[in-house]
Amino acid sequence: MASTFMQQFTRKSKTVAKRSTKKYLEEALYRKLLKGGSEEESVRQQLNEFLKSHKSAYKWEADHSLKLLRQRKLYGPALKLSESMTKRGMNKTVSDQAIHIDLIAKVRGIASAETYFINLPEASKNHLTYGALLNCYCKALMIDKAEALMDKMKELNLSLTSMPYNSLMTLYTKIGQPEKIPSIIQEMKASDILPDSYTYNVWMRALAAENDITGVERVIDEMKRDGRVSGDWTTYSNLASIYADAGLFDKAEKALKELEKKNARRDLSAYQFLITLYGRTGNLLEVYRVWRSLRLAFPKTANISYLNMIQVLVNLNDLPGAEKCFREWESGHPAYDIRIANVLIGAYAKQGSLKKAEELKERARRSGAKANAKTWEIFLDYYLRNGEIKPAVECVENAIITGRGDGSKWIPSSTVVRELMEHFEKKKDVEGAEGFVEILKKAVDELGVDVFESLLRTYAAAERTSPIMRRRIKMENVELSEQGRKLLDGISVE
Repeated sequence: MASTFMQQFTRKSKTVAKRSTKKYLEEALYRKLLKGGSEEESVRQQLNEFLKSHKSAYKWEADHSLKLLRQRKLYGPALKLSESMTKRGMNKTVSDQAIHIDLIAKVRGIASAETYFINLPEASKNHLTYGALLNCYCKALMIDKAEALMDKMKELNLSLTSMPYNSLMTLYTKIGQPEKIPSIIQEMKASDILPDSYTYNVWMRALAAENDITGVERVIDEMKRDGRVSGDWTTYSNLASIYADAGLFDKAEKALKELEKKNARRDLSAYQFLITLYGRTGNLLEVYRVWRSLRLAFPKTANISYLNMIQVLVNLNDLPGAEKCFREWESGHPAYDIRIANVLIGAYAKQGSLKKAEELKERARRSGAKANAKTWEIFLDYYLRNGEIKPAVECVENAIITGRGDGSKWIPSSTVVRELMEHFEKKKDVEGAEGFVEILKKAVDELGVDVFESLLRTYAAAERTSPIMRRRIKMENVELSEQGRKLLDGISVE
């Protein structure tokens, strides 16, 4: 069995054209796995078919399949493929084992990844597998474990590259400690560990977080002097974004011009980023110029591109341009996308044109795109700004009923809850407050002390009593403040 599977994944030249279809798959493994698209259910089905077929595939196919699955964030199927390869006898390289650690952490959690690492042969515990585990700790923001493991790697005199340092610097950036990064750079230099493009980029972002724009420019100069590393797309997009955040729009636009030179392959995300950044510099002419280039490069322009462009135009107060772009999208895309409509609905609501916002929501509905939670949030914000409480409460209820696109619950912010409850207090509106509390129960399991104490204040303001309020508070397991308990004593009439 083991030898058979070894043959399944033996290294061959990267072609499947001449192999026997009795023994091997008719097509490359990665093509089979993705033939139904990148949806996880489809990929799982194709993977199960392959594993049940007992047909073979070359190792390079398995490796490439894992790479593609990871790129598409299909970690579950990737882990299953990786484990199947092991179970049937393939001896994994240390690089394969490092990838496996990453997959286990993503699918089953850090504890399982640690167990796998501990059980590896000592020969496999090198800078690759240690680095993979370190990266898992860093992504999970496990500071103590990450720092301890990095110390262990140094203690073992592993041949370190820039990668573990990059992981640690990314961790410090995420937890809001960018001031630690320059010392890591100095340690790398002292240890003759050469920085790569990622190192320079994270270093730049750290200095920008400290508002050290001069320091950012010194990093760019050092990278140019380095000679080994040329500024890539990420470098100049970071630089442009940093300058835009600092209000240095001329410098931002120079960085964007460098960025455009890097887009020789005409990458869609690059065009969209350019549009967004030129929008942040306030340069409407450049926004339209890049949009025309995008349309020429991608005649069948995707919804996401229209969404990005219309949002940028709205942000630049070019509402006529946004409406024109929307009509262009609408005429060429029979399948309605509520996200795009929401951008204009939001713009109309912000300028006080409720009628236009309502009309567009209705047009979207007739075209098959029902209002989502974001749509109701837009109208909720409008009604709260204008003190229209009844429709605001209806928007909260509609958003809760609709839920989020990923299937999770929509929960109103604490600010919204507080604003509505305060209104009921001021108006001494017990029925309104109780009705809103019932709506909230559809979204949250525990209402919390703030909601109940506001409800008690509403009862007190209205000089109302309740024979069941004390029992309600007890059933909800709410710990009232001293003031809340006094209110409860006055309201509860058995």
